[in-house]
Amino acid sequence: MSARAQQGAAAEQLAARFLESKGLRVLGRNLRWRDGELDLVCEHGDTLVFVEVRMRRDGRFGGAAASVGPVKQARLIRAAQHWLAKQGRRAQARPARFDVIALSALDAASIDWIRDAFGL
Repeated sequence: MSARAQQGAAAEQLAARFLESKGLRVLGRNLRWRDGELDLVCEHGDTLVFVEVRMRRDGRFGGAAASVGPVKQARLIRAAQHWLAKQGRRAQARPARFDVIALSALDAASIDWIRDAFGL
């Protein structure tokens, strides 16, 4: 595993632990399809939460949250549609949102949790 992949895995693990401490239940991790991937799929009460984890140590270009632009959002939406199709009608009928966990370092103090980041 490359250093970048190891850093990404560590960031996703940190994000998962953080979200669990806030009452979310992780249903899936690193789910991939040809046209998109989901870092985390969680449950928050009755709501499904599709979570993108982004880490950017350098904030010169807007930081981690700014790196989830329209193209990335479209890929996440397509990946969520794949996941929902696989889960069936019951999952499809649930409310859902897209959250972003933005990190500037691999520690809990650097976590910025952006709920309903796309405002869909």
